[in-house]
Amino acid sequence: MTVRTRFAPSPTGRLHLGHVLAARVAFELASVTAGGTFLLRHEDIDGPRVREAFYQGIEEDLTWLGLLWEGAPLRQTARITAYESALTALREKGLVYPCFCTRREIQEEWARMGAAPQGPEAPVYPGTCRHLSAQEQREKIESGIPYAWRLDSHQASVLTGPLTFRDLRFGEIFVNPDLLGDVVLARKDIGTAYHLAVVVDDAFQEISHITRGEDLLSSTHVHRLLQTLLELPEPLYFHHQLMLDEAGKRLAKRSESLSITHLRDTGLTPQEVIALTDPVFRLPSSPAS
Repeated sequence: MTVRTRFAPSPTGRLHLGHVLAARVAFELASVTAGGTFLLRHEDIDGPRVREAFYQGIEEDLTWLGLLWEGAPLRQTARITAYESALTALREKGLVYPCFCTRREIQEEWARMGAAPQGPEAPVYPGTCRHLSAQEQREKIESGIPYAWRLDSHQASVLTGPLTFRDLRFGEIFVNPDLLGDVVLARKDIGTAYHLAVVVDDAFQEISHITRGEDLLSSTHVHRLLQTLLELPEPLYFHHQLMLDEAGKRLAKRSESLSITHLRDTGLTPQEVIALTDPVFRLPSSPAS
């Protein structure tokens, strides 16, 4: 099968060694298959932290490493209308609702519940606004209270029925719609959020194999729901291991000592930097399976 992969960093800082691993997996998976394509996407909807210099820095680092992409990099900020159209489709099906809760109000609701419902990495939204009437929603919106659009995961799963996705490392996985709860799909000031934008863009770019860190495995449960609801193609997945720091935590952009810029300044060659990912670098034995 034709393999199309993508590397999708956020231009909110320079790349570090964890990014090298992610880009290498996507690049080499495309490279080892006939006619494979490796694409670059800038996931730049986090407006306050995005800097033009970081777009350039990401592309400079990838070029220096020899991880070259095809075509012009996609910027999510150029595709807001596509996300709005997807959100409208979900609204018309009654699968999203406006949430007016602040972080403090959510924490107070967790306290009243006695314990916050837990997701894989953080507590799950308790569904406070899910049961507001249409009139209550309208009154709050008209009064100017800020809100976000959340997916009604229960209603979504009722409509889709049982779902699975295929991971080339973990095998077939059954979708758990309650794993992350009613995630945010869009904010009033931005018009989209990660889960909605990434699903719409992967379909737009015709990505056949989504490669990303195992820390995002739980997000794929939401993404399979959205793909089905929006009638988008189902890709294959490969959730790879992560590069960890000395404390066993995944690398972050604050890890300056492992930034590509720092490693290059110490005199390492591109090949030596890439080789630092060897201990955790793996490709699936059969990309098409």
